[in-house]
This record gives sequence, structure tokens and C-alpha cells, in this order.
Amino acid sequence: MTHAQAEARILELREILRENNRRYYVDNAPTMSDREFDMLMHELEALETEFPDLLTPDSPTQRVGSDLETGGAGVNAEAAIRNDFVQRPHRYPMLSLGNTYSIEEVEAFARRADKALETGFTYCCELKFDGTAICLTYRNGRLFRALTRGDGTVGDDVTENVRHIANIPQQLHGDYPAEFEIRGEILMPYQAFDALNREREENEESPFANPRNAASGSLKLIDPEEVGHRGLWCTLYHIPAESLRFETHDAALRAAQGWGLPVSDERRVCRDIDEIRAYIDYWDVQRKYLPFATDGIVIKINESACQTALGYTAKSPRWAVAYKFKAEQALTRLVSIDYQVGRTGAVTPVANLDPVQLSGTVVKRATLNNADQMGILDVRIGDFVYVEKGGEIIPKITSVELAARTADTVAPEFPSVCPDCGTPLVREEDEAKWFCPNRDGCPTQIKGRILHFVSRRAMNVLAGQATIDQLYALGFVRTPADLYDLSKYQLMSLEGWQERAAERFLGSLDASRQVPFERVLFALGIRYVGESTAKEIARHFRDVDAIAAATQEQLLEVADVGEVIARSVYDYFRVPAHLDEVARLRAHGLQMCVEQEASALSEALKGQTIVISGNYSISRDAMKELIVRHGGKPSGSVSARTSFLLAGSKPGPEKLKKCEQLGIPVLSEEAFRALLPDVPDVPEPETEPEEEQQLTLF
Repeated sequence: MTHAQAEARILELREILRENNRRYYVDNAPTMSDREFDMLMHELEALETEFPDLLTPDSPTQRVGSDLETGGAGVNAEAAIRNDFVQRPHRYPMLSLGNTYSIEEVEAFARRADKALETGFTYCCELKFDGTAICLTYRNGRLFRALTRGDGTVGDDVTENVRHIANIPQQLHGDYPAEFEIRGEILMPYQAFDALNREREENEESPFANPRNAASGSLKLIDPEEVGHRGLWCTLYHIPAESLRFETHDAALRAAQGWGLPVSDERRVCRDIDEIRAYIDYWDVQRKYLPFATDGIVIKINESACQTALGYTAKSPRWAVAYKFKAEQALTRLVSIDYQVGRTGAVTPVANLDPVQLSGTVVKRATLNNADQMGILDVRIGDFVYVEKGGEIIPKITSVELAARTADTVAPEFPSVCPDCGTPLVREEDEAKWFCPNRDGCPTQIKGRILHFVSRRAMNVLAGQATIDQLYALGFVRTPADLYDLSKYQLMSLEGWQERAAERFLGSLDASRQVPFERVLFALGIRYVGESTAKEIARHFRDVDAIAAATQEQLLEVADVGEVIARSVYDYFRVPAHLDEVARLRAHGLQMCVEQEASALSEALKGQTIVISGNYSISRDAMKELIVRHGGKPSGSVSARTSFLLAGSKPGPEKLKKCEQLGIPVLSEEAFRALLPDVPDVPEPETEPEEEQQLTLF
């Protein structure tokens, strides 16, 4: 694979993974199985390892999935869900787990741990609960705070809602410590899930797809009393070592159980891989009889000292791994095939099935991925097909039961034109999917881009999928600029809109006029231009007119911009409709140039790219700002372009190893500060008085 091909595939993978992260964590409406997602993530990791200069800090391989973005309402979301929770920093990063699907990979995990550790150790094996992550803080024995995972660094404060979950104690008993954190999962048992969906169907509301979606949506309801009626359940499974120190993970959970906290009794301390395998085999069968959803087993190194020795990667601990159970299968008849257009114009075939029970829910639809996959399966309408469901979401068809095929089955014909707008489809070389090229005229693509524009990380406008669909259907909105032409009178005339809702919506539009230019550029939805890239381009050119006038060669001068991104940006600003849209947004008062940045402190680091890793005397954001204001460029990954690694306490061993391989200097914080002139540090980001932000960087 050439460098250009690798760059194109990396950008494509990042776009797919970010979109599915949003669907999973924000919309609660995933359309890709866990396994498919993990395989794409592994492919991206491999390409970034082979081409390290293409690794960027905002890559999905360097971040945990985030539930903070609330622009999308999701197909199963409710109007009563809040999108204005206060966000607070986690004291300690709330990371995700690495996944594996084979016992051989679990064995490899055990071998790596055995090789790295100089002492004997055991494993603690637990069920992997399929819910939504939560972090609880107790002070003086009382529940003080509950945060969602968020992006791993910051989470939504859902304390009042969590107080209404029946099995979470408000007051502990026994010899509990003065303050500590404990983490776990909010679940919706099958019985509560079935009752909720029966109630929703009686009220002519869309049912939830699965218990995980229902739990996540219920946790963020406006009314805490309603949260209490949803039958949510909590199980806790981890006390961060920085919060309380125990000799073993199992001892920590036994202590928590003694204080009255809901800890699972189904864990087991195992001595070797044979005992781990026996535990996995047992629960692969017995999980079907549990009252709640599980999707695997978590294997953790039990001894705390060993966990500390193994440390973390950028997004997960090295001392734990999640083994995912093989997806269940069912046989049913394929009734028809729909062809759905995605936000980027990709057309995906979706099979309509005779309803069949699978993994605790009734399945009526399954993805066929693309035209090539349909051909490989040789699937026909009327066939009996095997469907597989991983992660309790829309399943995929894996094979056809040819022995059951009858003479009246019909071979499907993949459409030659867009099912939404009628434009002839195109398929680029080496692409698996067919695309609708009518970017600016296809309704689904238009609505998808508007939804991206209003999302939290872009313009942060209080509008979700349902709002965008409603405004589009009535002809009120066709481009993001149309949003700024809406009046309170128009909104009040819409079904379901009250005065307060209209005022909040218009208020969020007004506030978006203060969103900095780099986020406005990201909000435009230029293909391949993510948050980090938008920031680099904005800071390089300073205003939108300079970007629009730039040649591809000039765009390539921007850090981290390669040929694929340069061509995409160049092409975007060659379309008259896009230039008109930018002009309208400018006329509505949106920021189209970089405001005066904080004054530089010196040029001591000019031209240097500096990777940070470890703990410092100041926070991560303050350290990055310090580097920038002395003329340097902070980076999250080591490459041949790296000037030096700034190593705090407990730096990531992989980064240290890579520096050694590439001959890149490693500087302590003391040595780093010796490079700088004697001027004050940049101020720390503000935090609440009772909060102490402690972030561990790897």
C-alpha cells in the first residue's frame, strides 16, 4: 500500500468509526456490530503503526468513545432526554477496554503480562455487563456525585437521576473511607425493558431496540422521578487505585460490598489460563439465563502492584482485556430489501425479515453491507437466511440456507440510482460501497450535514434528528444558514413546539455566533476534515477567504494535511453553492477568522513538535498551551517529525520505546522548563473549588 492509499484508507476508517461512535454513545442507535467496529479499529491501528506520520491525536485509536455530543437525537431517543447536563472533569481518566474475540488472544494477553511482570499474580474474571458506564463518588458515606464516562476526561453530571436508581445506596454503612470513587454499569433488566416497550407501544411511541439503548436513554431523562420508574439497576466493578489502594482488585470489591454497594457476586479469581477458559465456557452458556444483558467476560490482573507496573495505553489499561462472546445466530425468511442512503451518500442494503427472537430481542431487519456482500452471499428475496447479532444491535446476514431455497425466490437488483433523490450512483475504484454523488441535492445527505453542523463539537445548537427532519420536511431549512433565518413565530407554529423550546433553540443559535472559527470550519462538514485538522487549517490561514483561495500545494503546507485532505478542501471551495453558504453564514455573524490569540511568551520552541506523556506539575491543557505560547506544537504521537518527548512522571512505555528506536530525545519537565525564558506559566483551566482535576497521560 502506498502512502497516499494508506492516508485515504485511514481517513475513511476514522470517518466510519467516529460516525458509529456517535450512533452508539450519543444516539443510542448503533448500526454496526461490536465485532465489525473492533475489526475496523484494529485495521486503523495497524495502518497508523505502519505509517506513524499519519497518526494524529484526534484519531479514534487515541480516544475513548464519548457520550457528550448531544446534537443527534437518535432513532430511539426520547423528547424528554436532557442535553444540557453540567459537564465535570473526572479525577482519574475513565478509559475503555481492549477487546478480543478468541481464547488465543486471551492467552497472548496472559503471556504478555507474565513476561512483563517479575512476580507471581492471579486474574480476576467478571461478567461484562451491557449497559452504560457510570462513575460514583462517595463523601463521608453519602453519594456525592455521579458522572457518565463522557469522553474519558469529562462526563455529564447525572447525580440527581442516579439518586433515583433503587439499588444505589444514598448512605453507606460499615468502615467506609472518607471519600472514594467507584465505577460500574447502569443496566436495564429484561423484565423492565419489556415492560417499558409495552408501555411505549401503548402510547404509540417507538420502542427501544435493546436494553442497553433503553438504559442509556433513561439515565439522561429530564425528570429524575421518571428515571426511578424505569427499573434501572446498577452493578459496580472497579475502584481506581488512585482513589483507594487495596492489595488486590478482588479485595477492593469485597470491601465495597461490605459498605453496601451493589457488586456482582459472579466474579472469580483464577490462577491460570485453564481456569480462565473454564470460566468463559461456563458463562457462555449460563449467561442466557441471567435477567440482564451481558456480552462477554472481563479478565483483569488481580494484584494492584502488577496493574501499576503494566500501566496504560492512550485509551485502555494493559492489565485488563475484554473477551467478547460469539454472536448468536437465528434462521428466518428474508421478505424484502430496502436501500438506505447514509450521511456521506453511501447506499446500504437492509433486509426486512420475518420476526425472529435473537439475543433477547425480536429481530426484523438486518444489514447486507454492500452490493459485493449481496453477491457473495447469493441472497434472494424469499430465502431463509442466518442472521447474527453482536452487541444487541441491528444484525447482519451471514449465510443463506440453500437447502431451503424454493423456485419462487427472486434475485435482488441493486439500484443504479439513489433511492432518495434519483441521481445515478457512482462507485470509485477500490470502494466497496456505491455512493450518491448529489451531495447538495440529496435530502438524506443534506439533513445529515445539518445535523453535523448543530452537533455539540461543532456549533452546539439545541437541535437533534427529529428537529432537523421536521424543519426540512416543512421546507424551512435546506442548508445550515437557513437555521439563522428562523423566527420564533415560525417555530411556535410547528407541532410540539412550546414557547420555552423555541426560545432555547433561538438562544443556542445566537450563542453559536461566538463559536470560534476553527469549529465553524469543522461544522461545514468538509470530507476528511475533523476537529484537529480544522484547527490546524484555521490557524495556518487565519480566515476563510485565505482557505478558499489556497491552492492544493498551499494546503499541503499545513501540518498534518496530506494529499487527500488538501484535495477535499480545495474541491469544496471550488463549488459556488458552498461559497454562497459561507457568505450567508458570515452575514449571520458567524466567526470566519481566527480571533486574536493569546500573546506569545517567546519563540524558544519555534518549529519544534513536542509529544507529551506522563504526569506534570500542571494539567495537560495548560502544558499544551505553554508549548504553543512558546512557539512549539504539541502532539500526541511519536513520529520521525517529533523534536523530543516531554516525559512527566509515569510516561507511557510504548512512547519511550519508540523514541529509543527513532533516536528521539526524552526530556524531563525540569529539563524542558530550562529551555524556556523565565516567564509565568499560563493559567490553569478553571475547575470547581471542590474538584481536583488529576489526569494521567499516556
